Amino acid sequence: MIVANTEITNGGKKAIVLNKFASSAINLKADKFLLSHFYGSWAREMQLDRELLTHGTKVIENTKGARTTHTENPSFLLSLNTESFSETEGEVIAGALAWSGNYRLGFEMDETNQMSIIAGIHPDASAWELGKGETFITPEMVWTLSLKGAGQASRNLHNWARDQHIWSKGAICPTLLNSWEGAYFTFNTKTLTDMIDDAKDMGLEMFVLDDGWFGQKYPRDNDKQGLGDWVLNESKIPEGISYLADYAHNAGLKFGIWIEPEMVNPRSVLAEKHPEWIVQSEDRDIPQQRNQCLLDLCNPKVQDYVFSIFDDVMQMGDIDYIKWDCNRHVESFGSTSLKDQSRFYIAYTQGLYSVLERVRAKYPDTIVQCCASGGGRVEYGELKYYNEVWTSDNTEGLCRVFIQYGTNMIYPACVTGSHVSAVPNHQSGNVTPIKFRFDIAGAGRLGMELQPKNMTEEEKTFARRAIESYKGYRDIVFGGELYRLVNPYEEPYYALMYVSKDKKRAVVFDYSIRYQARCEVHSLRLQGLDPDRKYKVTELNVDKSCWWGSGKSFTGAFLMNNGMNNNLRKIYDSAVFLLEAE
Repeated sequence: MIVANTEITNGGKKAIVLNKFASSAINLKADKFLLSHFYGSWAREMQLDRELLTHGTKVIENTKGARTTHTENPSFLLSLNTESFSETEGEVIAGALAWSGNYRLGFEMDETNQMSIIAGIHPDASAWELGKGETFITPEMVWTLSLKGAGQASRNLHNWARDQHIWSKGAICPTLLNSWEGAYFTFNTKTLTDMIDDAKDMGLEMFVLDDGWFGQKYPRDNDKQGLGDWVLNESKIPEGISYLADYAHNAGLKFGIWIEPEMVNPRSVLAEKHPEWIVQSEDRDIPQQRNQCLLDLCNPKVQDYVFSIFDDVMQMGDIDYIKWDCNRHVESFGSTSLKDQSRFYIAYTQGLYSVLERVRAKYPDTIVQCCASGGGRVEYGELKYYNEVWTSDNTEGLCRVFIQYGTNMIYPACVTGSHVSAVPNHQSGNVTPIKFRFDIAGAGRLGMELQPKNMTEEEKTFARRAIESYKGYRDIVFGGELYRLVNPYEEPYYALMYVSKDKKRAVVFDYSIRYQARCEVHSLRLQGLDPDRKYKVTELNVDKSCWWGSGKSFTGAFLMNNGMNNNLRKIYDSAVFLLEAE
């Protein structure tokens, strides 16, 4: 692993202006360069794109200012001297920029077939005046080289992230029930305490109260008002947040709450009191997205206010977890606190980091999730301060196959929030079996996002079983080595596994994502095991296994060379296997 950045110091007598500056650059020589990178949108994040680079320039960039990873991601894998992607063979260079603002990654192949890669802050509207003796520090660019294909490149990134970078250092986050899709804005105290009771009954470990709990003059009964006014809506919860937190703790659960501190609705006391705190370009209308505007984090007073939101909410009760959301990006940028508007994009991101530094100095042990309309901030700049990310607002199992496949190429499973939601799914309308939903969510940080009262007793019984088995293997998911076994873009299956560092335990996930012909046999060869050890293989969450070998023991060599022929014939068939060394 190499983590590189640039420090630029003005050693002259006069101020200078930096117009273009990168974090890191490398030059490569190879016969071919196969680029794997990511694109998407809201509810469709981290879709995989792959292309053979030719002479000229390929650019991955984003200029949205905030929430910059929905449509692109500042990361990639580059396979050298090949036209085909391999998980296990060949030279692969992976890179990821740790920056939450605008970015640009450029790949230029010259006439001699030499590849130059330059990564850093996007130069658009980012001129930076550097005074005498001042130093500008660019964000970190993370590089890794694998000689054993893309799989090892991913494992290198994951190990570095867990050991050295993300706030939690890979610590296990609790399973949870989030109130959003189960209640939206319509709830009272009993709605929430009933959900806490149901969460306990199913074996979950935390309850998270999402949007809709705040606002007095402008109560947050919809997304049109209230953002910025972080005072309790007593008509919904007259007993107070502390009552809910205590109720959860008395039930043996942790308690979490949602905030969106960077945002403000025009219909709010804050907007009436401080209109100058809103991001705005002089003499232009202020564009709204989701009926909201962006607070100006270039302004130190706004930074103080945003920190106070987190601080004040933490004083409302015994709170274990904060979901920090960000539901829009920057448009028509400008700051009333800046003389030079070209500093805006960088100053905004620096202001955000300044707030997060203060938050973490005071609340180092609070679990904090980075949410941005789902996966709008999935990058290593944010993860320095957060325990996990909300991978996508799309919780539908089949969509999550591709979202989580792409996300975990760069970012470890320990940060990947993955929830079981209701059917028909609220984003896609798709209907998937509850086992498929749990088996998908179990490959990340498992949670639920629905109204338990709408579940059947059969579904609740299965949920209890799946949650209990997840607790038995999640340490492997959080801290183990990821091996991608089947590519869902190329096959009608998706399969992956995690292996503990000592190779004594593993968990295998196998999913059928398209209809299978009756004559097809699914052959799954495992990876990463100790060939000389014997492993007992147990399929979880079923009474009758899809593989004849469940309950038996096999050598690692057999499982890796001969493999498993799981009987997954229909779309949404799925299986989870636990392997334990004898």
